[in-house]
Amino acid sequence: MPINSLENASKYSDELDKVFEQKSATGFFADNTLATKFVGAKTVIIPDVDFQGLADYDRDTGFSRGAITVSNTSYTMAMDRARSLQIDREDMDETGIANLAGKILGEYVRTKVVPECDAYVISKLAGLAATRSNLINGNVAKPFEALCDLITEVQSKVGYDEELVAFVDSAMYATLQNSNEISRMITVSDFKQGEITLKVKSINGVAIIPVVSERMKTSYTFNNTTAGGFTPGANAREVYMLVCPKSGAHLVKKTEQMRIFTPEQNIDADAYKFDYRIYYDVFVEKSGLDSVWAWISPVVTISAQPSNKSVTAGSISGSLSVTASCSGSTLTYQWYACEDANGTGAVKVAGETSSSMTIPTDLTAGTSYSFAQSILDGIARPDSRVAKVTVS
Repeated sequence: MPINSLENASKYSDELDKVFEQKSATGFFADNTLATKFVGAKTVIIPDVDFQGLADYDRDTGFSRGAITVSNTSYTMAMDRARSLQIDREDMDETGIANLAGKILGEYVRTKVVPECDAYVISKLAGLAATRSNLINGNVAKPFEALCDLITEVQSKVGYDEELVAFVDSAMYATLQNSNEISRMITVSDFKQGEITLKVKSINGVAIIPVVSERMKTSYTFNNTTAGGFTPGANAREVYMLVCPKSGAHLVKKTEQMRIFTPEQNIDADAYKFDYRIYYDVFVEKSGLDSVWAWISPVVTISAQPSNKSVTAGSISGSLSVTASCSGSTLTYQWYACEDANGTGAVKVAGETSSSMTIPTDLTAGTSYSFAQSILDGIARPDSRVAKVTVS
């Protein structure tokens, strides 16, 4: 009994969109795209409407005529990402195809697609805030005060009846929850995201959305290598907090219809093949450019990266080292061992918390990889390059 490729493709696409809505920290921005329309494969038009203010009524001439300016701004989506996945015929029986494929594709969206989209959206909004100097200088010991400052800045631009959201780095969120001020003011409220309603913590009606640190950077490299995925940019800074109106950005997400091929249709392998492709980008209207505010970590400069080493098994000696600095701040360090030059599967190396790490003397012939995190305020954690140790 062959799998119905067309029908399942439609069902999978719908279900994957629901996974995106449920798991994405920034997915609610997709609710703001009703006033947009596609004019090309990767181009969107978003209207910006501007009015003239009120004028005096004249008893002789009547009403003063006012102009309505509608400017249609074209935006081009920058992110065109895709991946082809295969499941060997022998890994499933006929009755389990749809079930296993659904689980695999759902997990792929949850662990790969959603984190990348969140990272891109937050980095772009933080970059906008930095470009327009919409930044505050907060105190990490007083996170509640910093959050209030951000909310005040946004409300001074959009008013007090606009629904706001605050994205908070996970480490800062933990600090925030332990502050005495927030424990007295925090409430749990409903938060609409697509077709689902979430329960989120809020302060004075502002939804607080915690986001893991890996998605809270100012810049990323979106890889086109075999491993794919995304990594923080070379000069990426930590986004401690970011506040904006819930309707302040448009996440335009155009998911292509999922393509499914049976083993008989797949000319490359005896396997079921699933092609996933997504166009997406986030845009802020001209009228809302100054309604996005952020608190960003100071710049951590890594002036000397760890170098690759070649050692001999049985007589291993030497170390890896990094030199980092941040104006007016003291850094701490943590070294990690990983599986490859991309930092995959990073695991902390116990006890290696200085700027240098002694190469383990028990390494066997082969290749190992390590890198260091330079930790600022216990939150910002820019990584060094990954160093390769070759043991002969």
